Amino acid sequence: MRTYTGKVTLGGAPDVRELAGLVISKASVGPMDNNTYLLRCRRTGEQLLIDAANDAGTILGMVGGSLGRIVTTHQHYDHWQALGEVKQETGARTTAHHLDAEGIPVPTDDPVSDGDTVSVGEVNLSVIHLVGHTPGSIALLYDDPSGHPHLFTGDCLFPGGVGNTFGDKDNFAKLIDDVESKLFARLPDETWVYPGHGADTTLGHERPNLAEWRSRGW
Repeated sequence: MRTYTGKVTLGGAPDVRELAGLVISKASVGPMDNNTYLLRCRRTGEQLLIDAANDAGTILGMVGGSLGRIVTTHQHYDHWQALGEVKQETGARTTAHHLDAEGIPVPTDDPVSDGDTVSVGEVNLSVIHLVGHTPGSIALLYDDPSGHPHLFTGDCLFPGGVGNTFGDKDNFAKLIDDVESKLFARLPDETWVYPGHGADTTLGHERPNLAEWRSRGW
């Protein structure tokens, strides 16, 4: 079995991680090199997609069969370009935070808030609301009972820093406060981070840099 690295290229094959209860497939799509993640419950075969960002054909090929739910991490256009087509083809229900739902042109069937749970088969994902990149950005946490936590952060946390707050100092303060208090303060260093663009990281790798990020203001 090939070792998962989290390194994917636009137009390339997905990288697949096999956990005891969950299979995670990661692919890169669209001109903005967005990551899209397909989660499959090993016990039931049910599937959930995080960010139908672009390239519906690529996403549907990765899905391969039935799809129960599509979660959109936030309202920015590069994270929902394929949402309408993938929903139409699969009949999947759509989920987003209620504060960002109006900014997503495909209606949100099941709006969520901080602390809610989203399920895929027998696997539960916790919704973590992170303010600053957008009003309703969310991360999804799978606290693997057979291993370390897995955290899908959208555009709120990347290798090397928090998400873009477009020069708004208040939004930056909100975002880094939320990232520190809701992610770094609660979760262990081995937590694996799956961001909305680019390579994966861990909280342990990023933790020593928090003070530097805060001081630089981005």
